[in-house]
Amino acid sequence: MRGDYQQLVDEISAALGAPATLEDRDFGLIAFGAHESDDEVMDPVRTRSILQRRSSAAVRAWFEAFGIARAKTALRIPPDPAAGVFKGRICLPVRHRGIVHGYVWLLDDGHLTDLALGGRGAPPDPRIAQAMETASRIGALLADEARAGSELGDLLRELLDASAAGRPAAAAALRDALRDSLRFTPGVPLTLVAVLPWDTSDTDTAPLPGLPGLLAACALPAGGGPEGGPAADGTQAAPPGTGGGGRPGAADARPAAAVPSLAALVRLRSPGALAPAHAVAEQLLRSPRAGASPAEASARGGPAAGGSAGQPAPPVPGAAGIGAGTSELTALPATWREALDAARAARAEPRLGPVTQWDAIGAYRMLTTLPKAAPDPVIGPLLTPAHAELARTAEVFLDCAGQASRTAQLLGIHRQTLYYRLGRVEKLTGLDLGDGEHRLLLHMALKAARL
Repeated sequence: MRGDYQQLVDEISAALGAPATLEDRDFGLIAFGAHESDDEVMDPVRTRSILQRRSSAAVRAWFEAFGIARAKTALRIPPDPAAGVFKGRICLPVRHRGIVHGYVWLLDDGHLTDLALGGRGAPPDPRIAQAMETASRIGALLADEARAGSELGDLLRELLDASAAGRPAAAAALRDALRDSLRFTPGVPLTLVAVLPWDTSDTDTAPLPGLPGLLAACALPAGGGPEGGPAADGTQAAPPGTGGGGRPGAADARPAAAVPSLAALVRLRSPGALAPAHAVAEQLLRSPRAGASPAEASARGGPAAGGSAGQPAPPVPGAAGIGAGTSELTALPATWREALDAARAARAEPRLGPVTQWDAIGAYRMLTTLPKAAPDPVIGPLLTPAHAELARTAEVFLDCAGQASRTAQLLGIHRQTLYYRLGRVEKLTGLDLGDGEHRLLLHMALKAARL
């Protein structure tokens, strides 16, 4: 399929004598034509698009301001060095049955300046007409791929939402669909990637399965997961005794994700070789759909939110978690809980992220399984913005197993300052930091508050 796109892009490049790139509607790179001239200079936007296979959200917004998402004919984009666009472009909207599926971009080094694009009753140059016809063929291919991806995503969602009793049938349906699409051989190890948060405002929120190893993807609303969705308090309720897809120790009675998420099914070379999942996760995090808005960031609260009193928190980047590998499709709901837990931990603990595996999140493997509840009353005062520095000091001190010299070094403060702050923590909480149980309570409560 990707070879078909490359051939069609090369046709457009040859017809217009200009290097072309094809991007999906989220500005993810699909194919690009060769830049044949040795002295041809690409601007920063084109360079980033090719090297990182995606444009930034700012670049996307800049180009969309010209109406490319609504355009039905080719349109010209002027250069703007301030935006990193040193060369003008011609944009060919890639549509199928009225829906835009992507864009073909042509760099204009001057020889396309007088090319008639058509519109308002004027006919286009024959070369533009030919290029638009090719763009329509690309649109049909993208539409077919989107339909296939949507069907696989729906089946993946059904499996992740299925009750324990319904999993075998849901897994069989997904297995058949994957086998029919030539994307899957039974017995091949798989894993799931969870991306938090994921914008589900669009009805078609799952990316096309075009990344290497990506078999299917589906967007899940807040609380999506096994056993029929979240309870009123945001926890995931499961009937007593239901298991976690056969993996020892796994269970469905987990807290649901507090924000919408994306589930991505990835094929592995072996159960423990998670490099393909890391590559997919990194690409998905570059999507404009990944990440938290300022409003969502403010709602999270806690010492890690980053906002000060009376001011909204800044946007929070997305995070991705990866579950353990499995060869059993019926085990994917348990793998999904692991991936979600890892993503939640990565959001709470920056040192883990932005991409982390479930087996690397340490104590969060336990904390993420607990029902979401109000913070323990003893640490309530530490969670206010006025005492954020005290909360950070206490957590670093406990992370360092109570080693004062190491804590002071990490915080960049004098040991006497550290002792003063720890004394204030004890007065605010009523806890004795010389008591092991008090330390454990404070340590876990501070970490749980950021989940």
